[in-house]
Amino acid sequence: MNIRNSVPADLPEIQRVYSAARAFMKATGNPNQWGDTSPETRLILGDFENGTGYVVEEEGKIVGAFAFILGEDPTYNYIEDGQWLNDEPYGTIHRIASDGSVRGIFEEALAFCSARTKNVRIDTHHDNRVMQHKILKNGFTRCGIIYIADGSARIAYQKVTG
Repeated sequence: MNIRNSVPADLPEIQRVYSAARAFMKATGNPNQWGDTSPETRLILGDFENGTGYVVEEEGKIVGAFAFILGEDPTYNYIEDGQWLNDEPYGTIHRIASDGSVRGIFEEALAFCSARTKNVRIDTHHDNRVMQHKILKNGFTRCGIIYIADGSARIAYQKVTG
């Protein structure tokens, strides 16, 4: 697999990946986290502009997408029912998705992100049991509950490497 920065020309394929991921989420008991429209196009376009959007390719075809943001995430400033493993600089994985055609997207993205920082954080919806399993299986520690911009709760995790 190859991971590279996304570019505006990738938008239709990224939207296809997110559409497949939303269908999978609904089929596995998580219909509300992304609903019918999330992630919104404006967020994806912001990822292009900020250089924080990435695609995962297999044999030249986009099979996954995610955002990776180095630096403080304001939604992580307040955490309840726990605490972060440390207060050192970190990167956050957001909006990770696969079109379901290949396995290992999460692991590849995590390796990519871990090569850029020893502290990686991620969060997910309470109903997203599949993602919770992947996160824990890949060595993250559940740290507590954070709240995203719309006020809804997410389970927050951190992994420290190196």
